[in-house]
Amino acid sequence: MGLFKRNPFGHILFLKKWLIRILGTITHRRFRGFNELQIEGSEIIKNLPDTNVLFISNHQTYFADVVSMFHVFNASLSGRVDSIKNVGYLWNPKLNIYYVAARETMKAGLLPKILAYVGSVSIERTWRSEGQDINRQVKMSDISNIGKALDDGWVITFPQGTTTPFKPIRKGTAHIIKRYKPIVVPIVIDGFRRSFDKKGLRIKKKNILQSFEIKEPLEIDYDNETTADIVKKIEYAIEQHPSFLKVIPQKELEVLEELNKKREW
Repeated sequence: MGLFKRNPFGHILFLKKWLIRILGTITHRRFRGFNELQIEGSEIIKNLPDTNVLFISNHQTYFADVVSMFHVFNASLSGRVDSIKNVGYLWNPKLNIYYVAARETMKAGLLPKILAYVGSVSIERTWRSEGQDINRQVKMSDISNIGKALDDGWVITFPQGTTTPFKPIRKGTAHIIKRYKPIVVPIVIDGFRRSFDKKGLRIKKKNILQSFEIKEPLEIDYDNETTADIVKKIEYAIEQHPSFLKVIPQKELEVLEELNKKREW
């Protein structure tokens, strides 16, 4: 790899590799030390193609969710089965992993800007800006950038667009799936909301069992299924359909009630 070789977004791969190594080493104990990340289904990662894979997941914090995925994906590709033991897997990380994030979030401070360099595909949210509800047109350049990232590698997205649980799935994710026809891999995470603050930067509580389940790729008829059909599949796949409210553990319900009282919804 040339010293100044860049990815399609102009990021220097040598610099990106060192950022992943350093940030990964710093954050490793958040998932294997202070808290324990229980992983299931990592064998699926090893069998995926190198490009055009879209990971869809529920969302509990701004940054910890994505960081955990960088750990799990690279550990899995290094031959670890459902484990992130020994952070050495970050010495040669997969450099074409991207994640979709709100542009305003990734510009809010030095650390988010560094995290953006690691792999953010920043977009302008069409429904919310600076804490206010809005309604604006989708920027086609944002859609094209997601397509560019899929063409180059793997993309992580949180189709609800918010850390609030059981919010509707944004139709934009379904449009992207129909347009670019990626392999769609669902991930369901839990415990992050209890472990970290809302941004996912500060450890709020230790000795929390965090779960990370990777599911089999969705079967999608890209040409004949409607966006509504795909949205419904996503809801069930990442366990954010209202029917899942009935099976939330009592502790989780208590946390959600507390969030509601604090008006963090």
